[in-house]
Amino acid sequence: MTADILASRTSGVAAERAGEGRLRVLKPWLLLAPALICLGLFTYWPVVSVLIDSLFARDFGQQTATFVGLGNYGRLFTDAKFAAAAINNLLYAVGTVVPSIVLALAFALLLKQSSAFNRVIRALLFFPTMVPLIAAAALWTFMFLPTLGLIDYYLGRLLPFSINWLGDPDSALWALTLVTVWKNAGYYMLFYLAALQSMPEELTEAAILDGAGPWQRFRYVTLPLLAPTTAFVGVIAFAQAITTVDHVIVMTRGGPNDATTLLLYYIFQTATEVHDPGKAAAATVVTLMVLLTVSTFSIRSVDRRGVYAS
Repeated sequence: MTADILASRTSGVAAERAGEGRLRVLKPWLLLAPALICLGLFTYWPVVSVLIDSLFARDFGQQTATFVGLGNYGRLFTDAKFAAAAINNLLYAVGTVVPSIVLALAFALLLKQSSAFNRVIRALLFFPTMVPLIAAAALWTFMFLPTLGLIDYYLGRLLPFSINWLGDPDSALWALTLVTVWKNAGYYMLFYLAALQSMPEELTEAAILDGAGPWQRFRYVTLPLLAPTTAFVGVIAFAQAITTVDHVIVMTRGGPNDATTLLLYYIFQTATEVHDPGKAAAATVVTLMVLLTVSTFSIRSVDRRGVYAS
């Protein structure tokens, strides 16, 4: 009888411990469940949905779709407007990423020291970041007005002619590039400021003792240590160059003559104006693959440089 009681108590304790063990295993997943559900519904499912849509073709006004496999991709890569949009986006990315990073690094180096004056200048440089892109585009549209805008007003005193910034295919894309650099350089400056302020002073002091000048210290000490920050900022800047389209809609609507049609605006036009959701989905997949490739390459670059930078 006593043995039975002890056996029942032992089994009960074992069952209780097993239940506690299962609860410990399930508890983290239960706590993460709301976030995982939202991540799946609003991040991963849209990606899967776009992948599925890129394999089907649907005529305007019809509810049923026809499976075409990779046919949408074939039509996409033979579309001259898509090729032009890709070239425009490449030029736009180079014209925004490189100057923004160079200016951000220059601002950070000049404003590295903490002082009341530097804090005011930092705030002024960061202010464009807080301006919504649509508002910034409306402001710069006024500034770009030929003969009436502020830019032409002051350039008119130096040049004998006026430039139609947004109406000329040769200058419209660079006008959008200028707006983007103006808006983003102050934001990227914050990353460089954080990296510079966390940089060990012993390395700079050792370089000074070795007789290194300002340029040599920057070239062989500061710049290599900032390589992970530059790679990170480059990914952010490139992703923004691919995924922003508000200023295109406000300022040029892709014109003149498709000179400012970027990839995202091409996708918007294909889906809403041309009513070709299959090809728009295929263009979206291609754009996502480009972003994923660049991000993966940059992250691996940061990992390789992390040992050297530390």
